[in-house]
Amino acid sequence: MAARATASLPWIWLTLLLALCLQVMPLADGWQIWRPDWLGLMLIYWCMKAPHKVGVFHGFALGILVDLIQGAPLGQNALLLSLLAFLCALVYPRFRAYSLLQQAVLILVLLGTVQLVEQWLRTLLGPFAIHLSFLLPSVIGALLWPWLTTLFRAFRRRGSEE
Repeated sequence: MAARATASLPWIWLTLLLALCLQVMPLADGWQIWRPDWLGLMLIYWCMKAPHKVGVFHGFALGILVDLIQGAPLGQNALLLSLLAFLCALVYPRFRAYSLLQQAVLILVLLGTVQLVEQWLRTLLGPFAIHLSFLLPSVIGALLWPWLTTLFRAFRRRGSEE
């Protein structure tokens, strides 16, 4: 129970803002496709670990920030991250009972669904060619999930020991 108390709101917002920085950090053109959805991963993590503190509002606020930073149509990323937080709230009761491998598969489905909705929005807002490479960040995010979870679990243990 002490590990749950260490998830303070400033720590949550700090990790979310760090993920936001990683999400909007400029990369070379060939490397953009290999960037995992850092903000989506961190939002999923906190929606699953502290659902009473992080939810749809956080997804909306972070999405508005991403829209403003990237110059995207206002509300596009807010809608996507709000949808992601809502989907996390729907699967939360089952998610905690899953093993890390099963969680990673569910992360792939969650992030893939949001990526699919993003591609659909892009086709509505202008000419855009769809190809399956848009799912690559979801696959990379699913592969990173066990390490991210293990890292934060270690941080929580260390914080509860001190």
